[in-house]
Amino acid sequence: MRRIIPLVIAGAGMMVACSTGQKGNGRTVDFPALEDSITALIPEGKGEVGVAIISSDGDTLLINNEVKYPLMSVFKLHEAIAVARSLDNRGQDFDTVIHVTRQELNPDTWSPMLKDYTEGDIDITVSDLMAYTLRVSDNNTSNILYDHIISVPATDSVCRELGIIGSFGISHTEHEMQQNHALSYENWSSPLACAELIDRVYTDSVTSADKQSAMRGWLGECTSATDRLAAPLADYPGVDLGHRTGSGYVNERGEIVAVNDVGYFTLPDGTSYSIAVLIKDYPGPQDEASAIIGCISRTVLEAFSKKK
Repeated sequence: MRRIIPLVIAGAGMMVACSTGQKGNGRTVDFPALEDSITALIPEGKGEVGVAIISSDGDTLLINNEVKYPLMSVFKLHEAIAVARSLDNRGQDFDTVIHVTRQELNPDTWSPMLKDYTEGDIDITVSDLMAYTLRVSDNNTSNILYDHIISVPATDSVCRELGIIGSFGISHTEHEMQQNHALSYENWSSPLACAELIDRVYTDSVTSADKQSAMRGWLGECTSATDRLAAPLADYPGVDLGHRTGSGYVNERGEIVAVNDVGYFTLPDGTSYSIAVLIKDYPGPQDEASAIIGCISRTVLEAFSKKK
């Protein structure tokens, strides 16, 4: 049974060096000590920083979990699961082809797909749409999947049917948020719900085996924001990470609405954990907020690597 350690903090002190030297306690990570180390990395008065960690032993550590954090492109993980389950219900595979007109594509949003499809209408598989969505966070492909496969309300319902622990709400597409940035706050989650969702992708059956394997592959190839959860990987050979990031926009107070990363780590010895670090209303540059996530990730990975 999972043991939940609800550690709720408001932030303490300024940022310190990432490395803490914290060792594990016996066969499991010393979560109270890890909480102290993470707390020291959260700057005071710099928005809201929430963390959730779920270990492969079933223990859960929560920091500032009661806040509603805007998801931004993290919600593409929810969308991907809903798309996969919708196709399962129809008896369709990811090789299903969708016809997309040029009028459906927004040239003024983040969309690496448009560099590959420069002219005319597009006939593209759901597999390719999912790869663009999960690997490089393409906004056009996310909008296409919502328009052609499953709606936003249905996505919210599908994720609730999974019995995800923690609270969340999915209400708007990338297109709608681009039109009205304030709507970004209506796609939200607790850190626990995010950590639980990606944990289920790697440890449970949320869709058919071939679709779930494909999603894991795309999450493992995510190239977005490598200075966040992925930041310490160069120093830890053999560690695998599948993750989904999210960030933007800037609100009327000049704060970044969200800087997020949600991932699943697998160590060479088979130890694994899921982690969500969500930052809301950050009053500073995005790379500074990303560095906070990077430091938290290094601290957590160090603690799990030293467990005996």
